[in-house]
Amino acid sequence: MSVREEFDEWATSGRDKGMEERHWHTAKHALARMPVEPGDVVLDLGCGSGYAGRALRDTKDAGRIYGLDGSPEMARNAASYTEDGQVGYVVGDFGSLPFAENSIDHVWSMEAFYYAADPHETLEEIARLLRPGGTFYCAVNYYEENVHSHEWQDNIDVEMTRWDRDQYREAFRAVGLSVAEQDNIPDREIAIPSEAEFPLEDWDTREAMVERYREYGTLLTVGVAP
Repeated sequence: MSVREEFDEWATSGRDKGMEERHWHTAKHALARMPVEPGDVVLDLGCGSGYAGRALRDTKDAGRIYGLDGSPEMARNAASYTEDGQVGYVVGDFGSLPFAENSIDHVWSMEAFYYAADPHETLEEIARLLRPGGTFYCAVNYYEENVHSHEWQDNIDVEMTRWDRDQYREAFRAVGLSVAEQDNIPDREIAIPSEAEFPLEDWDTREAMVERYREYGTLLTVGVAP
């Protein structure tokens, strides 16, 4: 199944809103760090429901927001969630982004980058369209150190890229992006039951659940264009 087909199904079944609710726990902390100034142009890569771009409009007075998704249904849903004329959604391929060179101030991507058919090509595209000093905020929960995420590939037909922290830094630098920061943002909003309530349907031990949400959380890698 293609990325488009997979996420068209997710969108039509309402799972776009479910992703937004889960991702927001850590996404809001990463979004707050972005050095977006009033009027800046932002690309939300793999936008899903479009929540990130709308948040940047509301909290940082970002200028034009472009949300790009490989799924027409995702983009259609996202467009229906806003009446803001400065926010627009397009269907596109991560390997050939429909934006001019040096046209974007910041790129945001949450839980989407690893779906790129060729992540190195996607990074080259991001580096191409970023203006000097522009940033790429890449947030993922599916990565090598997070052992609790490894089984996710078994539950989706789309091939995903599972890099470790070093591979993210090396790939960013290979396309000319300086790595300004890289850290883990813990999810402190997921409720973790008492030890007496384990095992749960999805967790055998409380220790594993604590590790997944409080220690691994979301891996954020920030690249800066020269």
